[in-house]
Amino acid sequence: MNFDPLFNPRTIAVAGVSLTNDRHPANVIYNKLYLRYPVSVFPINPKGGTLQREKVYKHPGDVPERIDLAVIAARAEYVPAILQACIANGVGGATIISGGFAESGRADLQQQLVEMASAADFPFIGPNCLGIYAPERFDTFFLPGERLVRPDSGNVALISQSGGVLVDQMVKFAGQSVGLSLAVSIGNKALIREIDLLNYLVQDDRTRVIAFYIEGFDKNEGRRFVQAARASAKPVIVLKAGKSEAGRRAVSSHTASLAGDYLVFSEVMSQHGIVEAHSEFEMLSFCEALSCYPQSIDGRVGIITVSGGHGVLATDICSRHGLKIPGLSPDIQDGIRKRLSPSVQAIASLENPIDLTGSATDDDFVAAASGLSKSAEIECVLILLLPYSPGISADLGARLSYVYQREGKPLVAYVPHVEKYRMLIEGFELNQVPVSSSIDGAVLMVESMRRSRPC
Repeated sequence: MNFDPLFNPRTIAVAGVSLTNDRHPANVIYNKLYLRYPVSVFPINPKGGTLQREKVYKHPGDVPERIDLAVIAARAEYVPAILQACIANGVGGATIISGGFAESGRADLQQQLVEMASAADFPFIGPNCLGIYAPERFDTFFLPGERLVRPDSGNVALISQSGGVLVDQMVKFAGQSVGLSLAVSIGNKALIREIDLLNYLVQDDRTRVIAFYIEGFDKNEGRRFVQAARASAKPVIVLKAGKSEAGRRAVSSHTASLAGDYLVFSEVMSQHGIVEAHSEFEMLSFCEALSCYPQSIDGRVGIITVSGGHGVLATDICSRHGLKIPGLSPDIQDGIRKRLSPSVQAIASLENPIDLTGSATDDDFVAAASGLSKSAEIECVLILLLPYSPGISADLGARLSYVYQREGKPLVAYVPHVEKYRMLIEGFELNQVPVSSSIDGAVLMVESMRRSRPC
């Protein structure tokens, strides 16, 4: 199947628009596409008429241009006829927003769609899904534009069975300045499933990291997914729902999926180098870090701080995750000390963690980061920045990023995320260095590189 019309459409038809209800999901989708995005969009309703002075077409075949993507948001019983009309008139693919299929006991109606599309080699997403969001290109979510928080364009693809989880993650991604290449709600995944999208995204030039929220698989499908993820040259992150017995029951009622044996699936993912996120917070941290650093590490971390307490907290969190904080050799310590400011040389502690003290300046951070980045004892540098320290400037994020660009050793930062420190944070983000709003999140960014190690 050709997925390009689904994810790179130039023309979109929205089937199911209402002539009397502007809040109908189809109308919400149509209005957003018409007003906000660089696509040609056509409303479809069997009654015809006009919508916002634009002609409403009675049938997909009446549209004067070839349709790449049809968004179907009509009652479930009407969907098979609409889908058949799309196939007959050369539409490239469809997103079926409509619910009322296997998740509500109508597996027969859903199977009818699958058989029809399979026979025609016609791709569709859904049914019972939120849709597709591609930053700056198009948005088929049936959520009002003024309520939707949209991450900027980036290199993380996010695939979710749950539309609600997907939108919630998008809010978190935007808050952390993590950009998306694509966000897809697959709902009942009647035809196109996780493994299909994985195989597509592995070849997608816009995507560097592929992340999934998965509720369940069909029998033996999990094994095939793991095998495909293992073969991926891009990091694959999975947040799996249905870990408990109650959770597995909830999965079945939500999207009619089989949750399966979570412990077995989790162990297999770990063995094959697939990054499992245990929470939405981990998913966010992993996506941000791996979008910058797709390489793997064994887990030897060097920590730089101006606060001994922050260093101790970070060390404890690293140890809890199995990350190592090795001691630094006398040569490395001497090399760093020689480059420190005179006022800091005598009082800084250059064990690991390195405590530069509250007297540290930008130059001291750069000296310590450069020394650790040259050390074979350290695989990743974790920098804990307290922007209210008097010697630190707003330029420090950019200056430390240049250390990474020069030395090539991954660098992760912690900076409290408040508007006052925005320039400092952007100095990291604009240079592709991940920065977290918490110490826990920063450590998880390091941990993601360890979890994605090859088996």
